[in-house]
Amino acid sequence: MRLFDPHIHMTSRTTDDYEAMHAAGVRAVVEPSFWLGQPRTSPASFLDYFDSLLGWEPFRAAQYGIAHHCTLALNPKEANDPRCAPVLDELPRYLVKDQVVAVGEIGYDSMTPAEDTALAAQLQLAAAHELPALVHTPHRDKLAGLRRTLDVVAESALPADHVLVDHLNETTVKEAKDSGCWLGFSVYPDTKMDEERMVAILREYGPEQVLVNSAADWGRSDPLKTRKVADLMLAEGFGEDDVDLVLWRNPVAFYGLSGRLDLDVATPDATHEGNSILRGAPKDLDEAPSGTPGQRDDPAVAPAPGA
Repeated sequence: MRLFDPHIHMTSRTTDDYEAMHAAGVRAVVEPSFWLGQPRTSPASFLDYFDSLLGWEPFRAAQYGIAHHCTLALNPKEANDPRCAPVLDELPRYLVKDQVVAVGEIGYDSMTPAEDTALAAQLQLAAAHELPALVHTPHRDKLAGLRRTLDVVAESALPADHVLVDHLNETTVKEAKDSGCWLGFSVYPDTKMDEERMVAILREYGPEQVLVNSAADWGRSDPLKTRKVADLMLAEGFGEDDVDLVLWRNPVAFYGLSGRLDLDVATPDATHEGNSILRGAPKDLDEAPSGTPGQRDDPAVAPAPGA
């Protein structure tokens, strides 16, 4: 079984998660830029974060045979902070990068005028850069938020079939589907969707243009939810082709609209900018592959004191 998690925040996850995801069948991920928990205080902190999504995270993912791409944006929550707004002027130089397969997450958090402005501006950036857009629907007043989102999309230069509307549920799926947008569902242990509700929606609305993600972050979440949805789909009578459509071909088709999706994972370098994900050396140094961070005598990859 091949799986593509189209929305997961691997910055908040450990290498153990990458290893478990690969064992479960995950071979590709897209990591949207998002709020980091503690508010950023300047555009510079966004730029360092964007750089990590373009460099460090693809390096970590490649160690476990997973292709990593990202989406970049000023997220809805921080669009309300005037200290962060100048990042909109910096985005164009990042949106030309090969690893960027959409503009996102954009959309609404509290449905403020500042969020209106940021959403409209970033939909225009997506259209100008010929990229699709990943849109976050608010956690509160979801139906009102969806309708407001669809109105702004309709007024933009970006066609609906280049927009993925995420965090949908039973109250929003029909109107989102009728709009022509792609449909995104985040499956969580306690909130948003769970596996049973997700399978029920697939049974009612079908698997076409549906993307299922784990959206795993620092809170209670599960990076293996894509596999759990796949397993339940099979147990509930869906065929293997349906599973492959929802959990592989649909995300490939949507992010493929960017023209940049590359699912081949090259043999990773031992380090990224002189840094390794490994700590210490293998128990038997004779078993360490040549040129890997396991070699104590390589100062470029040796762990720092106390690491």
